[in-house]
Amino acid sequence: MRPIVALLAAALVLALPASAANVQHGKQLFGEYCVSCHGPNAEGSLGQRYGGGKGRDNQILTGLAPSLHGVGALAADFYLTTGYMPLRRNGIQPRRSSLIFGRRDIADLTAYIASLGKGPAIPKPDPAKGNLAEGMHLFTDHCAGCHQVVAEGGFVTGAVPPPLEDDSSTQIAEAVRIGPYVMPKFTKKAISDAQLNSIIAYVQYAKHPDDRGGWSLGHIGPVPEGLVAWFIAAAALVAVCMVIGKRLRG
Repeated sequence: MRPIVALLAAALVLALPASAANVQHGKQLFGEYCVSCHGPNAEGSLGQRYGGGKGRDNQILTGLAPSLHGVGALAADFYLTTGYMPLRRNGIQPRRSSLIFGRRDIADLTAYIASLGKGPAIPKPDPAKGNLAEGMHLFTDHCAGCHQVVAEGGFVTGAVPPPLEDDSSTQIAEAVRIGPYVMPKFTKKAISDAQLNSIIAYVQYAKHPDDRGGWSLGHIGPVPEGLVAWFIAAAALVAVCMVIGKRLRG
C-alpha cells in the first residue's frame, strides 16, 4: 500500500511544476509579444501620447488594446490559433495569417491568459449533432449579411468579413461567442449551443458543397455568379442578333 501512495505522491509533485511552468512560460511569451499593447498586467492600454514637439500637435492614440482579464481561454485560443494576434501594427483589422507560435506556445500563452480571471473555456462544438437545413437558415439570418450565404466573405463599412474556408469548428464557435472586430457577439440566448452546431455543420458543408446540376464557378458567391450569367446571356443575345442580321441582308 505504501509504495502505491508514494508513487501517487511523486506523480503529483512532478505534475505541479509542469502545470506552473506552462503558465510561467506563457507569461514570458506575453511579456515578449503582447505587453507593448495590452500592458504589463494585461489590463489593457488606454492610449499613449505621441507626435509632440514644436509646431506639431500632440495626439492621443486611444483604444490601443483591451484588458485580457476575464476573457478566458476561449478568446486567447481563437486569436492565437487564427494568427489574428499578435497584430503586425496597431489600428488594422486582425486577419488570418501565418502562426508565429507553435502548439505548445499557444497552449502556454492561453493558459496564462485564462489564469488572469474567470472566463469562458475553449468550446467543444459537435457539428455532427447539428441539422444542415437548420444551419443554413440560421447562417442566412445571422451571418450571410456579411459573410455571404456561401461563407466566402464580403465587404462591410470599415471592415472585410473573411471567408470561413480555413476556420475549424472550434474557431467558428469561438468567433460566434467573441464577436471579433466588428462582428457582433452572440450569447447562448441568441444562438444556443445546439443551433451553433447546426451553423457549423452548414459552414463545413459550404466548404465543399454538392454542385450537381450546376456550375460552381469556384464558389465565389451569388453576385459574381449572377454577373457571369448576364455576360453569357449578353454574348448569346449579340450572337443571335448577328445571325438574324446576316439572314436579313442575304
